[in-house]
Amino acid sequence: MARLLLFAVLGYVLWRLLWRAAKAMFEGMGYQPPGNNSTSVGLVRDPICGTFVLPSTALTSGSGSSTRYFCSEKCRQDYGHSGSETR
Repeated sequence: MARLLLFAVLGYVLWRLLWRAAKAMFEGMGYQPPGNNSTSVGLVRDPICGTFVLPSTALTSGSGSSTRYFCSEKCRQDYGHSGSETR
């Protein structure tokens, strides 16, 4: 009886391992299951420290096409003091 239980547990673990590997392989090829409405969000790069941040949470300077995005107030102040805003 213990042997049967051990084989059942081992079979379940093996099945889960193979299922996750197959799922990861399909997702890596770009497959999205029906009903999955997740959308990607483009990140923007802080011109001072190079950190990538979400535009919705980043601090900004400028407007329109000259908008710069910053990860912190310190980076925004450093950008203003470096004279880089004339670029």
